[in-house]
Amino acid sequence: MFEKEVKADVVIWPISFSRASNNLEDLYNSLESDAKTIKSFLISKGIKEDEITVSVPSVDDKIAQQYGGNTPKYRYNARETLTVYTKNVDLARESMKDMIELGKKGITFINDYYDGRVEYIFTRLNEIKPQMLKEATQKARASAKTFADDSNSKLGKIKKARQGQFIITNRDNNTPYIKKVRVVSTIEYYLDD
Repeated sequence: MFEKEVKADVVIWPISFSRASNNLEDLYNSLESDAKTIKSFLISKGIKEDEITVSVPSVDDKIAQQYGGNTPKYRYNARETLTVYTKNVDLARESMKDMIELGKKGITFINDYYDGRVEYIFTRLNEIKPQMLKEATQKARASAKTFADDSNSKLGKIKKARQGQFIITNRDNNTPYIKKVRVVSTIEYYLDD
């Protein structure tokens, strides 16, 4: 097994926000205004306009869904999501830290663990595969040589080798933008007396 740490090279950052109102037109105007404010903020931070997409708003009518006699304070609840898809991971991470500025302007963000999770992706596996395989093979040979030396044998040629699978995982829960790339290679050597 051989492991290497790499930085993610793509981030997918959904930014979900919500509004509530008793007037549908006001609700849509508020959503539109919030989307423009968020988009302007992102562009001011250096995110490119073509890296930002806006979803269709989702609106719930609380009276139409009501069971029981309580009248909700607001009839309509709406949610919308802007998604940043960029290769500039460091810039996106810096921008995330400044999102409080938008909260101070009255934008209510939704933190939805399943739909709103930031994803960090490593897409350059093919660039590092050859070097990782080389290092894994060298490590396997060094281990086999130690085994051969301990048993008073000489290390021979490779008898059988299997590359194994490359696996990419987060280094840990707190730094998902750093990835661990792991390859497990199985290499069998001949031993000579």
